[in-house]
Amino acid sequence: MITFQTSLGDIKIELNFDKAPVTAKNFEQYAKDGFYNGTIFHRVIKGFMAQGGGFASGMEEKESGESIENEANNGLSNERGTLAMARTQDPHSASAQFFINLTDNDFLDFKNETVQGWGYCVFGKVIEGMEIVDKMTLVETGRFGFHDDVPKDEIIINNTIVE
Repeated sequence: MITFQTSLGDIKIELNFDKAPVTAKNFEQYAKDGFYNGTIFHRVIKGFMAQGGGFASGMEEKESGESIENEANNGLSNERGTLAMARTQDPHSASAQFFINLTDNDFLDFKNETVQGWGYCVFGKVIEGMEIVDKMTLVETGRFGFHDDVPKDEIIINNTIVE
């Protein structure tokens, strides 16, 4: 169990070590190391997802660790309330950034082992505090440098508790 104490309230997350062992362990290690403390949800798109884990306050990019293998072929779907790893075009480029699905986004699911088909690995779900995640979508967003959909009022992960 991981709890993000955010500026909007607490979000409790259950990790799925059975279906996404590498990804869940990776996320848990970042949480244990305090990596997410002081980071912001830097990309929020109403009706889609809220992304965090890569930027500190002021949109200062954080240095993350090695990329991990994409486990999106685990049978889990990008349903509302699930957490998935964010990545670049490279299917195996995820490290620290994650997103919370605000709606069912099955178009992000694994289709096949091609660049277009890999999808985004679901590794956990919000079990308490989804109303806090929904509150994120009420914040006004805009452009910050090269980034779109950035909340104008920062949504900060103040503390991370690993149980």
